[in-house]
Amino acid sequence: MNAHASTHAKAMDLGSRILKVNHAGEFGAIAIYTGQILIAQWRARGLVAELVEFREHERRHREIFAAELARRGRRRCRSYWLCGLGGFSLGVMTGVLGRSAISATTVAVERVVLRHLEHQLAQLQGTDAQAAIAIGAIVEEERAHHDRAATHVDDTGLLYRVLDPLVSMATESVIWLGMKL
Repeated sequence: MNAHASTHAKAMDLGSRILKVNHAGEFGAIAIYTGQILIAQWRARGLVAELVEFREHERRHREIFAAELARRGRRRCRSYWLCGLGGFSLGVMTGVLGRSAISATTVAVERVVLRHLEHQLAQLQGTDAQAAIAIGAIVEEERAHHDRAATHVDDTGLLYRVLDPLVSMATESVIWLGMKL
């Protein structure tokens, strides 16, 4: 294999690993929203429609990544079910804490996700166009989730100051773990 082919293969491998982690992350996001919707019916009814809308976006994002993984003949990430279980647990727990916690979770998760998506796009620039297209297709909706949820958050409250770093760290950890598996 010549140097160009080796570089291309490494870029495709990186793109596939990123897609696998993003696919699992979307499953985790669906699970977070599912848990939150379940509890928000009692604790934050005013958010239910928005959460349902966001979950539909995440389902579409998961399908974008699933289609690209299928095109490449790649299986999903080993962390897929862990993301779902962890996401659902986080969704239920933050749902119990109410409206601000639900929205603070979305803000924290999406802030981390957006930073990773932007980094991924930079890494894949000029080396894996199909992975970059798949990732680029979801960025604006993820940014809209962050921005809309931020309008419901009291970022000066104790709940936010505790929840934000915990959710951010958990999200970073899941992404790191997914890239290692």
